[in-house]
Amino acid sequence: MTKSLSEMSLEELWQLFPIILKEHNPDYRNWYLEEKEKLEAFLPEHYIQRINHIGSTAVPGLLAKPTVDILVEISRGAELFKVEALLKDAGWTLMHRNEESEELNLVFNKGYTLQGFADRVFHLHLRYPGDWDELYFRDYLIAHPEVAGKYGELKQKLEKEYKHNRDGYTEAKTEFIKKHTAEARNEFAGKYSAEIK
Repeated sequence: MTKSLSEMSLEELWQLFPIILKEHNPDYRNWYLEEKEKLEAFLPEHYIQRINHIGSTAVPGLLAKPTVDILVEISRGAELFKVEALLKDAGWTLMHRNEESEELNLVFNKGYTLQGFADRVFHLHLRYPGDWDELYFRDYLIAHPEVAGKYGELKQKLEKEYKHNRDGYTEAKTEFIKKHTAEARNEFAGKYSAEIK
């Protein structure tokens, strides 16, 4: 009998969903915009504070896993159980819940199947409004193509070593990301810290 994805071990999931890097696809932006429109259609309007395309697929020309990352910031007054239920009804699967922090951090995915990746794959990061590092890092890579190029080279090197170890791959990029996020916060100081209406 075939296991469901939720019954698989981390090692089995990493085998089924390896690290695969691809050249930038200009359609990533369209995929994001289509999903954003869907999210705005079924989530209560007053819950949504801001929606952004984050991650490597948001940076033109950057080598990336073909997964579109979406950051949805919701109001602190939002009924989380309702938001979760609406996302699940729309085909999103909860893959991570941070229970350790007072801050909200739920990660959903779409496009993971028993046959491997679907044609379109998404991660949705659900958080309360904040001055998030991912926004600064994205903007810095767009503004500095030479840094984006180095990041692509680093990822290409790590892909071989961590093909079936997503945690190791993520950890190995951390130093580079932290360094350039700090530079981004200097360059774009306070860009995302203004209170969202």
